[in-house]
Amino acid sequence: MDLHYAGVLQTRKRQVAQIGVAVDPASDAASDVRDADLVRSFLGRRAIVDELIDLLDALGKGYAVAEIMWETSERQWMPARLEPRDPRWFEFDRQTGRRLMLRGQAGEPSPLAAWKFATHVVGAKSGLPIRGGLARLAMWGWLFKSMSLKDWARFVEAYGQPIRLGRYGPNASDEDMDALERAVANVAADAAALLPEGMSIEFVADTTVRGRSEVYRELVEYIDRQMSIAVLGQTLTTDTGSSGSYALGQIHNLVRADI
Repeated sequence: MDLHYAGVLQTRKRQVAQIGVAVDPASDAASDVRDADLVRSFLGRRAIVDELIDLLDALGKGYAVAEIMWETSERQWMPARLEPRDPRWFEFDRQTGRRLMLRGQAGEPSPLAAWKFATHVVGAKSGLPIRGGLARLAMWGWLFKSMSLKDWARFVEAYGQPIRLGRYGPNASDEDMDALERAVANVAADAAALLPEGMSIEFVADTTVRGRSEVYRELVEYIDRQMSIAVLGQTLTTDTGSSGSYALGQIHNLVRADI
C-alpha cells in the first residue's frame, strides 16, 4: 500500500462521510412522514459515519458491499447496522459485467438476496464497474514510485556517508595495515577508532551527490502530486508546493469538496 495514496483516499472518504444527509417525506401523508422519520433515525446513529467509510471503500476497489443486519425482536424488522463484507465474496455477472452477484462455493455466482445488502459501485472512469476504481489509476504511480524508492534507498546507502580513506606509511607492517582496515570499517558505526602511530583516516565528501539524489526526490514528489489529483482533484490540501498560498489552498479545497 502506498502511504500517500492511502492518505488522500482516507481524506476523500472522510470528506464524503461527514456530509449531512437530508431526508424529505415523499408527501404530507402520515405514512410518508413516518417513513421519513424512520430513515432519519437510522441515519442519525453515531455508527453511520464508520459504515459510510466502509462503503466508500468502493472508491479504490470499484465496489463495496455491506450486509444489513436486521433486528427482529418484538415482531418487527428494523435495520440495526451495516456489516462490511469482503469484496472477494462478490463478482459482477459474466454477461453484462455490471450486475453485482454473490460468489458461490462452487464458483457459480448467484443474485444478491433482497433487502439483505447495501452496495456501492463507483465509476471513476467510464466503462465496466470492475475497472472503475481509483486503484487502477494509482497502480502505475505506485509501481514507478516503489522502483524509485528502492533506487533512492540504494543510493543513500552507497553515498549517504563520506568515503573513509585510510593512509599508512611505507614502513607499515601487515599487522598495522590490518588494524587500519578494521578502523576504517568501524569508524562510521562506532565514531571512534584506534590507529598505529603515523597512520590517519580521511573522510572524502562528494559535493555532487546531493544534486544527483534530488532526481529521486523530484520523481517521487511528482508521482504523489499526480495521485492527489486523481483522488482529490487538486494538490494544495495535501502538498503546498512552491506556489502554495492560503487563497489558492481554499480554491483547491472547494475542488476537493466538489469531488
